[in-house]
Amino acid sequence: MNVTPTIWLITIAVTIAFFVYEFFAHVRKPHEPSIGESARWSAFYIGLALIFGVGIGIFSGWSFGGEYFAGYLTEKALSIDNLFVFLIIMTGFAVPKAYQQKVLMIGIIIALILRGIFIAVGAGLIENYSWIFYIFGALLLFLAYRQAFSNHESDPANGKMISFARRILPLTNDYHRDRITVKIDGKRFFTPMLLTIIAIGFVDLVFAVDSIPAIYGLTSEAYIVFTANAFALMGLRQLYFLIGGLLERLVYLAQGLAVILAFIGVKLVLHALHVNELPFINGGEHVEWAPEIPIWFSLVFIGLTIAVATVLSLRKTRGQAAQTAKVGAPDAATAHAAGAPVEGSAKPAHPTESGVQPGTAPDAGDKRSVDGNH
Repeated sequence: MNVTPTIWLITIAVTIAFFVYEFFAHVRKPHEPSIGESARWSAFYIGLALIFGVGIGIFSGWSFGGEYFAGYLTEKALSIDNLFVFLIIMTGFAVPKAYQQKVLMIGIIIALILRGIFIAVGAGLIENYSWIFYIFGALLLFLAYRQAFSNHESDPANGKMISFARRILPLTNDYHRDRITVKIDGKRFFTPMLLTIIAIGFVDLVFAVDSIPAIYGLTSEAYIVFTANAFALMGLRQLYFLIGGLLERLVYLAQGLAVILAFIGVKLVLHALHVNELPFINGGEHVEWAPEIPIWFSLVFIGLTIAVATVLSLRKTRGQAAQTAKVGAPDAATAHAAGAPVEGSAKPAHPTESGVQPGTAPDAGDKRSVDGNH
């Protein structure tokens, strides 16, 4: 695949432009997106990703087009798993819904930057060391095992890194709109928004370790790896609000992703055997019996796995969702009538103009005047 530096520069510039537009058009003014808004923009970004894949197929050949679609499907599925962890983080830090867009936006940008770094490193390793496929394959098999038994029950709000940040940073107890810092009585404090972003950034780093070897198991083209990741992350913010309630019903998503990662891990090991240069394996010669799994089979396998995991998840939780709707609605209404926060939120969703939450005991800094600086 012939990708000139000019095409790279245009692609990166357009990607940056999309995120800049997202910030000024949707994120700059805090609000909770409606279902309609989230659905429209989710459909737009998914449609854009599909059109781009068709363009690759037409101009570069459908072999590369198939690699892109397989990579995009894999990265999108991993990104949805990312959303599940984001949901846990948002709940753990009790981030008001109106401010969650900013956290998600920053988290997605961090994810894209980290993945860009990993893509560059991975491309260099693959070009110079064919044995790296053995390591990538073994890593994916390990990650598949871990993913299969993942239950997302850890509490990111009380992890070691966050506890360390709480000890060394001057922090307020309450959110001050969507600000990361606030000046109180002439002294600069960080808000819980910063801790949320730190937690999401760490999660992004962990998921980059999963996603980059996975997509390099489907294509060796760095351009396809980058664009598949970029399109998988575009629209992720809207998708979070669109399927937020559905995420908890995807109980077999982790197992489905484990199957995909294991499949790609096996594919990488077979490819490593096929291009083998290690002297202690087959005398440094290529292992001719090791098959190369065609990209069309990878695409079909990944698509079917995601579909089966989704259908089985929704079927299993169909009765639970109905029961939750019956029981949860009166409880939420009662709690709202009593003035108590719902959904386990530690703070009311609408802070006052001063930034001090009503009904909560302010910290020492919050007893003083607060300016409007970010």
